[in-house]
Amino acid sequence: MFRFTRVSALLVFSAALALPSLAQTVSNSSSSQAPEQQSRDADNPTARPRAAQIRAGGASVTLETSEPLFDLAAALNTCGYDADLDRSMPVRAEVRADINALLTTSEEARTTRDALCEYVRLHHLTDAALDAGQYVSLALYLSPPPQLTPNVGENEMPPQAAQVINVLPLLRNFSSAVNLHYIWLQHRAEFEAIVAQVHDPMQRMILDTNIALHLPVSSYDNRRFLVLLEPMLSPAVTNARIYGSDYIIVTSPDRNLKDVPVHIDQIRHIYLHYIVDPMVYSRGSAMERMQPLLAGVADAPLDFNYKSDVVALITECLIKALEARMYLIASPAPVAPKGAHGRAEDDAYMNARTAYERQTDLERLRLVDTDESQGWVLTGYFYQALGHMEGTSLTDSIAPIIYGMDLQRELHHAKEILFAKTSSVDPLTGRRAARGHRTLEGLDLAEMDLAQGKLNDAAQLAQAELAKPDGDKGRATYLLARLDLVHGDPEKAMNGFEQAIKLSKDPRTLSWSHIYLGRLYDTMDPPNRERAIGEYNAALANRDSQPDTKAAAETGIKTPFALPQRNNQPLKDATQATPAEDDNSFDPTGKAEKDSYRPSDAPKK
Repeated sequence: MFRFTRVSALLVFSAALALPSLAQTVSNSSSSQAPEQQSRDADNPTARPRAAQIRAGGASVTLETSEPLFDLAAALNTCGYDADLDRSMPVRAEVRADINALLTTSEEARTTRDALCEYVRLHHLTDAALDAGQYVSLALYLSPPPQLTPNVGENEMPPQAAQVINVLPLLRNFSSAVNLHYIWLQHRAEFEAIVAQVHDPMQRMILDTNIALHLPVSSYDNRRFLVLLEPMLSPAVTNARIYGSDYIIVTSPDRNLKDVPVHIDQIRHIYLHYIVDPMVYSRGSAMERMQPLLAGVADAPLDFNYKSDVVALITECLIKALEARMYLIASPAPVAPKGAHGRAEDDAYMNARTAYERQTDLERLRLVDTDESQGWVLTGYFYQALGHMEGTSLTDSIAPIIYGMDLQRELHHAKEILFAKTSSVDPLTGRRAARGHRTLEGLDLAEMDLAQGKLNDAAQLAQAELAKPDGDKGRATYLLARLDLVHGDPEKAMNGFEQAIKLSKDPRTLSWSHIYLGRLYDTMDPPNRERAIGEYNAALANRDSQPDTKAAAETGIKTPFALPQRNNQPLKDATQATPAEDDNSFDPTGKAEKDSYRPSDAPKK
């Protein structure tokens, strides 16, 4: 008979990612993993289905086009997707004209178009970015035409992709009727010309970023940073995804941009996430004490995700600080005189250099102030801390910066900030958050109450959700099971998590229910390690989109969950705990998974 030795709210929080080394090569071409699979996948990256597959042995940092993505984008254009046509490259209008010409001569083509467009109409989302984004997510999991079939099961797809999967038979019929593959080949040279325009600037950005952060020159182990160019989509919207070990950004060239037809700063933003996410999520033991920082952004114009997830907030603030540190003013830097010259030339150069650096520093500080006014309250702290560690690699600097934070000082600073009414446009979603823009209710409010230690309020809201005929019973049951853990009733909690798995279809609820079951099996006396590993693997199979989920599951597979010693100190709330105090205990092969990089491209429940 198994029994539990000790269970508490310490089961609630876990983040366990670590940083592999970084690739510095950008390749351009056209075109949830358990540890026991990693060696096979390292030898053959296409051994298992992955999003936006590329050929084996490809570079870790890649610039590509994708025919499945083109097919879906072209279909959307045919069905009335006209977003930002005036900013798109000429090839978008040319493809649309080619398709329209075929539609005028073929009744079959018109019939297939009408069926396709009716499906698109019925699955229309009011948010334009999310509406196109669901098809972008689906395209990343499709085999090339004419098959256009998913390379993973429907239950392995992100929710927003799965919700439009039935468009595929209609897309195949339409693609065949208008011969989309032929149109793709006709315009392939134009696509490749755009890729060539972006390749060198993107490579310089990658190299400059690595140099600025003093990162090593090597390659990531089975991790990819993938940029997909698709001229048939709106240049105003950037779609970013993190699927397993793949960081993917889908962007469209903008004819109004000078020199480089894409927003390199947005690509760099995702690349910084590619670098920073594993570093921050490997410091799970530092996050417990940082939970109170969320009180400092309660009235900030931030998405709910940042107000409820301190790790997401910290990560974004650190990236904002890095961007400020790398910011350069528009004026060119003075050039040192060459050849024979006198002291006057040297003095003039030094004066110009000093003025340039002073202006750069001033603009960087203004950028920090702007970021903080929009809710990124730790940007100033990270900006100053990074300055003190100038010349040290970010890999070496990250631990002392995070662990050395004076929490009370930063919380006091956050509460003194006068927040703007709205935030800047999120480079990942194209959306803008407003101060106080969302009133929490239902299970979202219950989650916040649980995080703040308002256990009775959280329980009442969860019970109310269970009582609704159309309530989210799976998530409510999951939340009540977490409350059972806080109250020290592991047997009841286990039953609750098992019931939540039967009731829910939400990947995050399913994944974390499995993770908690795995931890409960690990803390039995004696531990049931086999069952625990089975639960962690089940969590990975559900493909939740958040880094903490992937981290917690893979850490559980590598190392049995163990409750840390807290010297009998009571927890402040139910989310202020982590299962490890030593960074070295985290899985060095951990990988993030999330969908449409924070916040997700599907509405949060």
